[in-house]
Amino acid sequence: MAAVGWAVKLKTSSDKRGKYMPRIEWTSELEIGISVIDGQHHRIVDYINQLDALGESEDRAVVDQVIHNLLDYTHSHFVFEETLMEEAGYAALAIHKMTHKAFCDQVKVLRQAFQEGENITRPLVELLNTWLIDHIMHDDTEYAPSVRAQMPGIEKKDSGNWIANNIMQIFGKKSSS
Repeated sequence: MAAVGWAVKLKTSSDKRGKYMPRIEWTSELEIGISVIDGQHHRIVDYINQLDALGESEDRAVVDQVIHNLLDYTHSHFVFEETLMEEAGYAALAIHKMTHKAFCDQVKVLRQAFQEGENITRPLVELLNTWLIDHIMHDDTEYAPSVRAQMPGIEKKDSGNWIANNIMQIFGKKSSS
Protein backbone atom coordinates (compact mmCIF):
# COMPACT_ATOMS: atom_id res chain seq x y z
CA MET A 1 0.00 0.00 0.00
CA ALA A 2 1.33 3.47 -0.72
CA ALA A 3 1.43 6.11 1.98
CA VAL A 4 -0.98 8.93 1.23
CA GLY A 5 0.80 11.70 -0.63
CA TRP A 6 4.07 9.81 -0.95
CA ALA A 7 5.26 7.11 -3.29
CA VAL A 8 6.48 4.89 -0.49
CA LYS A 9 5.91 1.25 -1.28
CA LEU A 10 4.85 -0.58 1.85
CA LYS A 11 4.25 -4.29 1.91
CA THR A 12 2.38 -5.56 4.91
CA SER A 13 2.81 -8.94 6.41
CA SER A 14 0.87 -10.38 9.29
CA ASP A 15 1.88 -12.97 11.77
CA LYS A 16 -0.44 -15.48 13.41
CA ARG A 17 -1.46 -13.01 16.11
CA GLY A 18 -2.71 -10.52 13.53
CA LYS A 19 0.07 -7.96 13.99
CA TYR A 20 1.09 -6.03 10.93
CA MET A 21 4.65 -5.12 10.23
CA PRO A 22 5.43 -2.98 7.21
CA ARG A 23 8.27 -3.96 4.92
CA ILE A 24 9.58 -1.01 2.99
CA GLU A 25 11.31 -1.02 -0.36
CA TRP A 26 13.75 1.85 -0.85
CA THR A 27 12.73 3.91 -3.87
CA SER A 28 13.99 7.16 -5.37
CA GLU A 29 10.92 8.87 -3.93
CA LEU A 30 12.50 8.48 -0.48
CA GLU A 31 15.59 10.43 -1.57
CA ILE A 32 16.14 14.10 -0.79
CA GLY A 33 18.79 14.50 -3.51
CA ILE A 34 21.91 14.56 -1.34
CA SER A 35 23.53 11.19 -1.88
CA VAL A 36 25.43 10.95 1.40
CA ILE A 37 22.28 11.79 3.38
CA ASP A 38 20.14 9.48 1.25
CA GLY A 39 22.55 6.65 2.02
CA GLN A 40 22.25 7.38 5.71
CA HIS A 41 18.45 7.53 5.52
CA HIS A 42 18.43 4.13 3.85
CA ARG A 43 19.52 2.73 7.21
CA ILE A 44 16.10 3.62 8.70
CA VAL A 45 14.51 1.40 6.04
CA ASP A 46 17.01 -1.33 6.91
CA TYR A 47 16.06 -1.13 10.60
CA ILE A 48 12.34 -1.35 9.79
CA ASN A 49 12.97 -4.37 7.58
CA GLN A 50 15.13 -6.06 10.22
CA LEU A 51 12.22 -5.79 12.64
CA ASP A 52 9.82 -6.99 9.93
CA ALA A 53 12.00 -10.05 9.36
CA LEU A 54 11.42 -11.10 12.96
CA GLY A 55 7.86 -12.10 12.13
CA GLU A 56 6.34 -13.45 15.30
CA SER A 57 9.63 -14.44 16.94
CA GLU A 58 10.27 -11.02 18.53
CA ASP A 59 13.89 -12.03 19.09
CA ARG A 60 15.09 -9.74 21.89
CA ALA A 61 18.70 -9.95 20.71
CA VAL A 62 17.73 -8.58 17.30
CA VAL A 63 15.57 -5.82 18.81
CA ASP A 64 18.41 -4.94 21.19
CA GLN A 65 20.84 -4.71 18.27
CA VAL A 66 18.46 -2.51 16.27
CA ILE A 67 18.05 -0.15 19.25
CA HIS A 68 21.82 0.00 19.75
CA ASN A 69 22.43 0.64 16.05
CA LEU A 70 19.63 3.21 15.91
CA LEU A 71 21.07 5.21 18.81
CA ASP A 72 24.52 5.12 17.21
CA TYR A 73 23.03 6.08 13.85
CA THR A 74 21.03 8.99 15.23
CA HIS A 75 24.06 10.48 16.96
CA SER A 76 26.35 10.37 13.94
CA HIS A 77 23.70 11.13 11.31
CA PHE A 78 22.13 14.03 13.18
CA VAL A 79 25.48 15.69 13.89
CA PHE A 80 26.47 15.26 10.25
CA GLU A 81 23.14 16.54 8.93
CA GLU A 82 23.05 19.50 11.32
CA THR A 83 26.62 20.47 10.40
CA LEU A 84 25.68 20.33 6.73
CA MET A 85 22.66 22.58 7.37
CA GLU A 86 24.74 24.99 9.45
CA GLU A 87 27.36 25.29 6.69
CA ALA A 88 24.56 26.00 4.20
CA GLY A 89 23.04 28.67 6.45
CA TYR A 90 19.71 26.84 6.72
CA ALA A 91 17.29 29.19 8.52
CA ALA A 92 15.27 26.51 10.34
CA LEU A 93 18.27 24.68 11.82
CA ALA A 94 17.25 25.30 15.45
CA ILE A 95 13.81 23.77 14.87
CA HIS A 96 15.34 20.84 13.00
CA LYS A 97 17.73 20.20 15.93
CA MET A 98 14.78 20.16 18.35
CA THR A 99 13.04 17.60 16.15
CA HIS A 100 16.16 15.43 16.18
CA LYS A 101 16.38 15.68 19.96
CA ALA A 102 12.71 14.69 20.33
CA PHE A 103 13.30 11.60 18.16
CA CYS A 104 16.35 10.59 20.22
CA ASP A 105 14.34 11.05 23.40
CA GLN A 106 11.59 8.76 22.04
CA VAL A 107 14.13 6.08 21.13
CA LYS A 108 15.64 6.31 24.63
CA VAL A 109 12.19 5.89 26.21
CA LEU A 110 11.65 2.77 24.09
CA ARG A 111 15.10 1.48 25.03
CA GLN A 112 14.27 1.92 28.72
CA ALA A 113 10.97 0.06 28.31
CA PHE A 114 12.80 -2.70 26.43
CA GLN A 115 15.38 -2.98 29.22
CA GLU A 116 12.49 -3.35 31.66
CA GLY A 117 11.25 -6.36 29.70
CA GLU A 118 8.55 -4.80 27.55
CA ASN A 119 8.01 -5.82 23.95
CA ILE A 120 8.67 -2.60 22.05
CA THR A 121 8.94 -4.00 18.53
CA ARG A 122 5.62 -2.59 17.32
CA PRO A 123 6.06 0.90 18.84
CA LEU A 124 9.62 1.01 17.50
CA VAL A 125 8.46 0.13 13.97
CA GLU A 126 5.71 2.76 14.22
CA LEU A 127 8.22 5.37 15.39
CA LEU A 128 10.60 4.54 12.53
CA ASN A 129 7.81 4.63 9.95
CA THR A 130 6.57 7.96 11.26
CA TRP A 131 10.12 9.30 11.21
CA LEU A 132 10.70 8.08 7.67
CA ILE A 133 7.49 9.57 6.30
CA ASP A 134 7.01 12.69 8.43
CA HIS A 135 10.53 13.83 9.15
CA ILE A 136 12.65 12.65 6.26
CA MET A 137 10.05 13.16 3.54
CA HIS A 138 8.89 16.55 4.88
CA ASP A 139 11.47 18.24 7.12
CA ASP A 140 14.58 16.96 5.37
CA THR A 141 13.10 17.65 1.95
CA GLU A 142 12.69 21.28 3.06
CA TYR A 143 16.39 21.82 3.88
CA ALA A 144 17.75 19.87 0.90
CA PRO A 145 17.52 22.70 -1.68
CA SER A 146 19.51 25.05 0.59
CA VAL A 147 22.20 22.47 1.14
CA ARG A 148 22.37 21.41 -2.51
CA ALA A 149 22.76 25.04 -3.53
CA GLN A 150 25.73 25.39 -1.16
CA MET A 151 27.39 22.00 -1.76
CA PRO A 152 29.86 23.14 -4.47
CA GLY A 153 31.20 25.91 -2.21
CA ILE A 154 31.24 23.69 0.84
CA GLU A 155 33.21 20.95 -0.94
CA LYS A 156 35.92 23.40 -2.10
CA LYS A 157 37.10 24.53 1.32
CA ASP A 158 40.87 25.13 1.55
CA SER A 159 41.57 22.32 3.98
CA GLY A 160 40.12 19.51 1.87
CA ASN A 161 36.68 18.31 0.99
CA TRP A 162 33.73 19.10 3.24
CA ILE A 163 32.72 15.52 3.95
CA ALA A 164 36.25 14.47 4.98
CA ASN A 165 36.60 17.52 7.23
CA ASN A 166 33.29 16.88 8.95
CA ILE A 167 34.01 13.20 9.39
CA MET A 168 37.10 14.44 11.24
CA GLN A 169 34.92 16.73 13.37
CA ILE A 170 32.31 14.05 14.11
CA PHE A 171 34.46 10.96 14.50
CA GLY A 172 37.92 12.37 15.26
CA LYS A 173 39.68 11.14 12.13
CA LYS A 174 39.72 11.83 8.43
CA SER A 175 38.19 9.43 5.95
CA SER A 176 40.76 7.23 4.24
CA SER A 177 38.94 7.45 0.91
